[in-house]
Amino acid sequence: MENDDRQPFAAPTPETIDRRSQPRFKFETDITVYARSCGLLKGHTIDISESGVSALLMIEVPLGEVVELEFTVPYGPVRIYAMVRQRSAFRYGFQFVQSEVICELIRPTCHELAMRESLPGG
Repeated sequence: MENDDRQPFAAPTPETIDRRSQPRFKFETDITVYARSCGLLKGHTIDISESGVSALLMIEVPLGEVVELEFTVPYGPVRIYAMVRQRSAFRYGFQFVQSEVICELIRPTCHELAMRESLPGG
């Protein structure tokens, strides 16, 4: 007889619905996406976190594809690889797959954005 390790079904909680490990911050800038399946795409970011960025793109990029992203944050230009993780209409979610760029440019940007949001009227 097999051992069944499954847990009984539990109703989702806010913590299980939004499993993002990092807070997101509104961040709008131009972005260039280099995708193997569809070439060079131009778009506009919506928000950013230490683990990824979301952007509006007018051409479909397949989920699961690893793409190269280029955009600029206050600390300099970013060139980073990311996986296409989500798609909702024209909004795409990209998960970063390189850590050195995150430490050097993206993490300080997110810290700065968090500070701005915490200010009155931020």
